[in-house]
Amino acid sequence: MTAPKMRLAVLFGGKSAEHEVSLLSAHNVMASADPEKYEIVPIAIDKDGHWRHGPADVLVADPTDPAKVRVRKGFPEVVLPMGTGRPTLRRLSDGKSLGHVDCVFPVLHGPMGEDGTVQGLLSLADVPFVGSGVLGSAVSMDKDIAKRLLTEANLPNAPFLSVQRGEEERFSYPVVKKALGETVFVKPANLGSSVGVSKVRDEKTYRDALREALSFDTKVVVEKEIVGREVECSVLGNRDPIASVPGEIIPSHEFYSYEAKYLDEQGAKLIVPVELPEGQTKRLQEICLSAYRTLQCEGMARVDCFICADGEIFVNELNTLPGFTQISMYPRLWEATGISYPQLIDSLVDLALERHAERSGLRLSRASKEEEF
Repeated sequence: MTAPKMRLAVLFGGKSAEHEVSLLSAHNVMASADPEKYEIVPIAIDKDGHWRHGPADVLVADPTDPAKVRVRKGFPEVVLPMGTGRPTLRRLSDGKSLGHVDCVFPVLHGPMGEDGTVQGLLSLADVPFVGSGVLGSAVSMDKDIAKRLLTEANLPNAPFLSVQRGEEERFSYPVVKKALGETVFVKPANLGSSVGVSKVRDEKTYRDALREALSFDTKVVVEKEIVGREVECSVLGNRDPIASVPGEIIPSHEFYSYEAKYLDEQGAKLIVPVELPEGQTKRLQEICLSAYRTLQCEGMARVDCFICADGEIFVNELNTLPGFTQISMYPRLWEATGISYPQLIDSLVDLALERHAERSGLRLSRASKEEEF
């Protein structure tokens, strides 16, 4: 007798500026999951924040075209009720059950998906989910907080200033130039995929960049330019994480922008794996694992770094829900390390179940186990 398939809900879309990237990633996850092991339950979050359920092949239109991909309209809105025992997906209009959910794979990028908000909701629903929990998701998403924690842990990262909306005059370009140098990067603190990111070298461009970044977030990180090779490692695990072989990104644009990542097929050259000097690969992997633990990550993360000409390694940022598109580095690095796409999905689901089982054994009150029952 064959074991029943696991009902794996793939949650994707969302209200962030990275909505389309999420749809592309989810298409690959659903197509790569072993059909002998999983019954995929697609849940698309449209740009208004409504959860929609339908067959994967019709719920998302143009799933491989970053310029056209979108969630189709007309599919029923669904909810995952809190505190119902075994998590059960229900249709919002009439409360009809659409079946239980064994695990959720959030394929979400950016605010209201990768920043701990959805992770909190799934924790309240008491359902296992792939990736970091509330804390790891939140601190990794906020570049300002992440950099403060990395610095506290003596992990080198680019010198920076944090600018809140309303502080633009206080952090004028002359102030920034004196503190960080002529060339800086201006980034929304809570966004990914290089959305809203600008490289600037003069006052006018800086003002425009600050205005652009603050249209996406109320806090901006201004970073000193680090000149070096852009290298990345994928990390997998909970208590005992492992790091993949490294890869290198060589952008053809000024930097690795959103367009270079997703719209321009020639936007960057990806070298997987990349050969590094003796001992440097191990050092890079150690730094990536230390950064992963410092930010309380679980399940997975892609750790982006710079290697300078003198061999010094700087941590750039951690992405707790990295891209799973056809060209995304996270799955490609694991394939180069010896873990296939289907095996990677299996490992991520196993890690989600492991963490949920561990947390389910924790006491929720001061009463003894006997008193609770």
